[in-house]
Amino acid sequence: TDVSKRYEKYAAAQAWLTDSALLIPTTSQTGRPMLSKMVPFTLPFAYSGNKGMSEALLYKYLEVQDKAVTTEEYQKAQEKWLKEKEESNKKAQEDLANHVK
Repeated sequence: TDVSKRYEKYAAAQAWLTDSALLIPTTSQTGRPMLSKMVPFTLPFAYSGNKGMSEALLYKYLEVQDKAVTTEEYQKAQEKWLKEKEESNKKAQEDLANHVK
C-alpha cells in the first residue's frame, strides 16, 4: 500500500468530518449586569470548552485596570474585538479552503 495516498485519504476524511461537525450547546449562561475592572475582551474566548466561560477562570493575557469599566469603554473594546474577530475568521476560512485537496 502507498502510505502517502493513505494519509491523503485520511486527511480528506478528517477535513470532511471537521467541516461537517455539529456542535450542540449543553449549557447557557444568562445575561446579567456586572461590575468589573477586567479590561474587556482580554479573557480567552471560545464557543465551547473551558475557554468559553465569561468568568475569569484562565488568567493568561487577562488585563486589569484601576477603575471599573464604563459602558463607553466596553462598547469601544467590543467594536475593536468584533473587527479583529471578523478578520481572523476570514483568514481562518481562507486557510480552511486550502487544507482540503
